Amino acid sequence: MFFLISKILYFLLCPLTWILILLIVAVLIRKPKLARKYYITTLVFFIFFTNPAIIDELLRLWEQPMTMIHADQQFEAGIVLGGGMVTIDKDYDRLIFQNNTDRILQTLDLYKKGTIKKIIICGGPGTIVFKETIEGILLKRYLTEIGVPKDDIYIDSTSNNTHENAVNCADIINKNFTKRSFLLITSAIHMKRAQDCFSKQGICTTAYPVSKIVGYRRTDIGYYLMPDAEVLIKWDKYLHEVFGYVTYTVMGYI
Repeated sequence: MFFLISKILYFLLCPLTWILILLIVAVLIRKPKLARKYYITTLVFFIFFTNPAIIDELLRLWEQPMTMIHADQQFEAGIVLGGGMVTIDKDYDRLIFQNNTDRILQTLDLYKKGTIKKIIICGGPGTIVFKETIEGILLKRYLTEIGVPKDDIYIDSTSNNTHENAVNCADIINKNFTKRSFLLITSAIHMKRAQDCFSKQGICTTAYPVSKIVGYRRTDIGYYLMPDAEVLIKWDKYLHEVFGYVTYTVMGYI
């Protein structure tokens, strides 16, 4: 139920949803003066939520900085959190990699360098519609196909959210690991919530943020003045994390 409700609330928080609602209301209202106010409000929302500079500053405050791992550092395992990395074309039995693949690529790089000895993949369906597509299973298939031994891979294939990732991963760790030295690998914007969830389960991790959205501050004038439709995607990710962190705090997950 929590998973379903969170998806619905996430949709309602989406800036594009509100822009469309305001526009529809403006079109349907028959009173010209009131309709004009809604049109102006829609325009203000559009300008604000498509401005790159505004969202980038907010993301810069929220995203966890990159971590420097020294060559002599070793961890018992790398815990990589799933989320939109891979799906499968069943007609051709072909894996299709999508967003957030930096997570698994960085994990593989760390494994090949010997920084992490084992890989723990936390990734269930994470979707209401395609419940049979288990990301953890698909990623394990990919890793074994390119030469990673099966014995070096552990998967949590049932979790639907970050809280369940931490709970299920804690069970895997308690059954299979003793040294308890772990590298947590997830996107920079997601790291704060993820690491707090794992800490709540008694798992101390070293953060290894990937998929960083924001880079250095830009100085070109167009960046501050020109609207960009792709900014709406950044807002979705930012609000998803802020709302998620607040919700997890209320629920006692962190």
